[in-house]
Amino acid sequence: MSDQTDPCKKTKRLVAIKCIQKKALKGKENSIENEVAVLQKIKHPNIVSLEDLFESKSHRYLVMQLVSGGELFDRIIAKGFYTEKDASKLIQQVLDAVKYLHDIGIIHRDLKPENLLYYSMDEDSKIMISDFGLSKIEEVDNMMSTACGTPGYVAPEVLAQIPYSKTVDCWSIGVISYILLCGYPPFYDESDANLFAQIIKAQYEFDSPYWDDISDSAKDFIVHLMEKDPNKRYTCEQALQHPWIAGDTALDRNIHESISAQIKKNFAKLKWKQAFNATAVIRHMKQLQLGTSTEGPGPNPSQAHLLLPHENAGACLLGVSNAFPAADNTVREGARRAPAATPTQCPTAPNAATQPAGCDCRSCSTYLSNISQLSDFNPLGGARGRITPL
Repeated sequence: MSDQTDPCKKTKRLVAIKCIQKKALKGKENSIENEVAVLQKIKHPNIVSLEDLFESKSHRYLVMQLVSGGELFDRIIAKGFYTEKDASKLIQQVLDAVKYLHDIGIIHRDLKPENLLYYSMDEDSKIMISDFGLSKIEEVDNMMSTACGTPGYVAPEVLAQIPYSKTVDCWSIGVISYILLCGYPPFYDESDANLFAQIIKAQYEFDSPYWDDISDSAKDFIVHLMEKDPNKRYTCEQALQHPWIAGDTALDRNIHESISAQIKKNFAKLKWKQAFNATAVIRHMKQLQLGTSTEGPGPNPSQAHLLLPHENAGACLLGVSNAFPAADNTVREGARRAPAATPTQCPTAPNAATQPAGCDCRSCSTYLSNISQLSDFNPLGGARGRITPL
């Protein structure tokens, strides 16, 4: 790149560059085009912006706004003082940004703590929403049905294969709010089938003693966002008007010790020493008798790099939630664990007269092909894995 085409060299302004190998995009070009189209429409102080685009024979480069304040959980753990008010102010910023997205017809579809970054290291730094690889520009009078998102944060209607709308983002914000007030996820099970069944039923609790010191207002706020019926679920606008956000009901009691301890237990980052290629992972999943998709991840076949691209940028890293240890697979001590018994019905067809022959909801072909294709495992973000678009 010359100085004429790269204003950052003149200003010395730091940026982040997302390098994408063109060969990794073969057959999936629409995915990056969709992400670029979404990013070009966005201009909000709490959303990481696209600064510029460049292209070479082998790569595409997305020049992104640099955010250097670190991940949400890291900052919470590093604090010595953390309260409901802190969580409320953080969620207010997220709601404001997501309301902006919804107002201009964009649905994020992958809101989770890993995608919430601090703009700077300043104590009062704002929060930024990142990663629009699964986002979608909403079409007029057209509900979406693609199963995508990150297990644990997706709304019931997505897992139930029911057409959905922008309220799926509101559910995810409810899950994030829950975690910010206790340090563990509302849904947990080692079995994906049982995990999904919990979410479809909106089966969660405010466990004692973890929620004993949390205000009733905070719980009410979460209940309205994590509402099973999307028609009754709070919109971002309604959530912004809730007393826990707009009023003074968020408590100022220090809950840092218990929150940070639970975050460390349940969201410890994975330390990857080796990158598994697609062939190795598919072979490993076959050994575990798990279903998978050989299509590879369309939405996010790259990693963001600071200033200079890594020689392996854009390499496709595939994984599956139970093939390797997952960051959120540590169940909290003394907390409720869902029954390990096999469901009598396939969670994706709860109203079916009979269960598919031989279905144990772990190897049911319909269930796995529609729901459980967990690829695009993010080795840096500590995520359990994404459900990629079919």
